[in-house]
Amino acid sequence: MLTALCVGIQLTPRPPNVEFTSLICFTVGAIFGIQAGAFLGGLTMFTNSFVSPWGFAGLITPFQMIGMVIIGIVGGIYGKSVKGNTSAHLTSIEAATLGAFLTLIYDVITNAACAPWYNWNVILALIMGTWFTILHVGSNTVLFGFMFSPLSKIVKRLYGG
Repeated sequence: MLTALCVGIQLTPRPPNVEFTSLICFTVGAIFGIQAGAFLGGLTMFTNSFVSPWGFAGLITPFQMIGMVIIGIVGGIYGKSVKGNTSAHLTSIEAATLGAFLTLIYDVITNAACAPWYNWNVILALIMGTWFTILHVGSNTVLFGFMFSPLSKIVKRLYGG
């Protein structure tokens, strides 16, 4: 169900690299554990690679999956480390920082994976993706910072956690 939610949101019209999947996978990892976050991230990116409005992801699909699995795993680790001992303000700052860092890792992985696809060296691929990386990191920093804590509370309330 959560995969369908993530893919459905991915299919809605939006600016490139403004997405909610990272936040959802991180949040699921934080609440339900490392395995749930990782599984959601991998399955979402696998499914999205076939139905994306931006076209078939092709050879970078495994790298997108790895990037999103990492986000789910870190969400799970974060969730274990903060069980019951954080303030909402601190959580927002931590989530924004983690969102920025994880998005940067995801973009480095996926941009570097594009290099052989276009017959570029890795440095050129990273440079060519700079504008999209800036947009992605910036939007995820804001989303994680403002949305992680309220989203976590909503999900916990829905699932009785």
